[in-house]
Amino acid sequence: MEAQALQFFIAAVTAAGFGIAIAAFGCGIGQGLGLRSAVEGIARNPEASGKVTVTLLIGLAMIESLCIYALVIALILIYAHPQAAAIAGLFTGGH
Repeated sequence: MEAQALQFFIAAVTAAGFGIAIAAFGCGIGQGLGLRSAVEGIARNPEASGKVTVTLLIGLAMIESLCIYALVIALILIYAHPQAAAIAGLFTGGH
């Protein structure tokens, strides 16, 4: 049972790591594309910079929230699972 718990923990940590890495990569790409488009829009029409900036900030906040959701899921994968007590016992020497 302890070996299965440790394997599950390793799988959960690996999945959480890959998940947050993919989410951070995707959010970084999305924010970069959004910022590029906003700068291009302001360069073409400087009078609309206020509306573009507000829309950009709202969009960046929405994109960043997706990365935060991925972080929450990763933390749930690592810390909230049924075999947490068995894994904690492995690291504390079974006490």
